[in-house]
Amino acid sequence: PRPETRRRGEAVPAGAINLTRLAELRVTARYEDSALAKVLQLVEEAAGRKAKTQLFISRFARVYTPIVVALATAITLLPYFFVADYVLADWLYRALVFLVISCPCALVVSIPLGYFGGIGAASRQGILFKGATYLDLIAKADTVVLDKTGTLTEGVFAVQEVVPHGVDEAELVAVAAALESKSDHPVARAVVAAAGGAVGAPVVTDVEELAGHGIRGRVNGQPVVLGNARLLRQLGIAFPPEAGGRAGTVVLAALDGRYAGLFALGDRLRPDAARTVAALKKAGVSRVVMLSGDRQAAVDEVARQLGIAEAYGDLLPADKVQRLEALRAPGRTVAFAGDGINDAPVLARADVGLAMGGRGADLAVEAADVVIATDQPLRIATAIRIGRRTRQIVWQNIALAFGVKLGVMLLGAFGVATLWEAVFADVGVALLAIFNAMRVGKGIRD
Repeated sequence: PRPETRRRGEAVPAGAINLTRLAELRVTARYEDSALAKVLQLVEEAAGRKAKTQLFISRFARVYTPIVVALATAITLLPYFFVADYVLADWLYRALVFLVISCPCALVVSIPLGYFGGIGAASRQGILFKGATYLDLIAKADTVVLDKTGTLTEGVFAVQEVVPHGVDEAELVAVAAALESKSDHPVARAVVAAAGGAVGAPVVTDVEELAGHGIRGRVNGQPVVLGNARLLRQLGIAFPPEAGGRAGTVVLAALDGRYAGLFALGDRLRPDAARTVAALKKAGVSRVVMLSGDRQAAVDEVARQLGIAEAYGDLLPADKVQRLEALRAPGRTVAFAGDGINDAPVLARADVGLAMGGRGADLAVEAADVVIATDQPLRIATAIRIGRRTRQIVWQNIALAFGVKLGVMLLGAFGVATLWEAVFADVGVALLAIFNAMRVGKGIRD
């Protein structure tokens, strides 16, 4: 979140962190009426509406077992009425073969093991699934919505460009860093960091922080002003129009009462942000969308750099939920990735919510279905591939178990298959399915 200045009489939202000076606040709203409580309420409501999927085997078991028992009983007793030389021991043996073959061990053991294998493969990549259900859901994700700050970007201010005007760039950076070293504002820290943290030992005097405007003072006796366009206008310092009209956060500098250049600040993109968008498209995700509470101009610039066609800025938490709901067309599965407390309602409402767990807010981690412990957005594409591989292997195991069992079951019913074939159809197929499930994480890399 971008630091903001609050003056006497202005509202301060619950959960705000005071970065600079001591302040006395008056509480004007009960907890349940605060913005933070409303965010929590959105999370609870969204989580309550989220659909609960069940694994195939859980639904199937309720029907499978009574049918198998009934068929085994029929194999034992019905031939008495239709077979002339009926021998109870022979038909009972066939029924036992049928029961051994139809034992659902291969399904009961191998299918959950397939999901456990998927969860284990994901955890080795720093991806924590909160349940096997979300492996199924993320495998079907065809729309991925990404938060900007903290997910695609590092969430830390940094100087991205220095544009000197009539002075040497090194001199401008050194003087600005010396003055800003007297402030603990996040923008000031970014300017100091641009000088490599080493500001030398200049004499800095007459320092005055101007709330919402900037800072001014003297560096080695030289008047220095650093701030926004409004501050320079108030001081009567002329500057090029394009300097004040740039998108994003801009710090204008003046030395000796003359415009000396600017510092363009921004939130650094994560090293794998561009690869993330490319990997999602390669994985077959048809729609990649970016949401942010930052200004639309800054959001558009990040979207341009990453190749994202849809990007929406100036969004409050409730606005993000509305945008997500608009994307959830029938038959589409939407995954959302975010990290902040403002993202919690969207994380809970999405079909699959993914939270950056390294530096993400606790509330976001709690609301999410999947946690990216490494804070690498590229892991989102990895999670989708693991989910799809898991689903593929699970259905392979289902087909293997049903195919072999059905074939041997028919042979057993006609007296062709013995208990040895029945044991293979049960234990042998289960082992084959287990070995197949162990392939989930093979070959999946970023």
